[in-house]
Amino acid sequence: MKVTSLEIPDVLIIEPQAFEDDRGFFFESFNQAKFDHAIGRDISFVQDNHSKSVRGVLRGLHYQESKPQAKLLRVTQGEVFDVAVDIRPNSPSLGRWVGVVLTAENKKQLWIPEGFAHGFLVLSDVAEFQYKVTNYYNPELEKCIFWKDSDLDIRWPLQGEPLLSKRDGLGILFQSVLTSSKIQKSQLKGTTSGG
Repeated sequence: MKVTSLEIPDVLIIEPQAFEDDRGFFFESFNQAKFDHAIGRDISFVQDNHSKSVRGVLRGLHYQESKPQAKLLRVTQGEVFDVAVDIRPNSPSLGRWVGVVLTAENKKQLWIPEGFAHGFLVLSDVAEFQYKVTNYYNPELEKCIFWKDSDLDIRWPLQGEPLLSKRDGLGILFQSVLTSSKIQKSQLKGTTSGG
């Protein structure tokens, strides 16, 4: 298993060792002991999620307010551009984002710790996306940051407008997250773009 830190060091790419031959492939998609060692702490996942989306669907940027979810994500069919936005109040990378392409072929997994908003854009005709989370989904606590927020300036690889749910199309502005966390925009100088 290969582990790579991204520009926000707490967000990791995890690449399992795959064994391939003429028959196909085999790899260990999750091993608790190896995973805990890779991230440096013990984790308990409580829920697995599986979504299927067509080309151009953008989901996010989602987070839960008082019961944040850490996520381990992977694509089992197709290709997505996956994004994590740091919304941790005391983080030096507050307001920065990282984006990575996850595909069924590259078998990369993305580890996003608690304190991040998450979203993805489907780049293939169809994509199936699977992820583990450390807290149960709670619709009363879930929030959505507007995908096109100018303070974040996420460079989505879009051609035209994305396909959005009504909820995602009405996401809040990142400034609202800062206000609810009592963080001033001036604290973000030099940290509001990345990837």
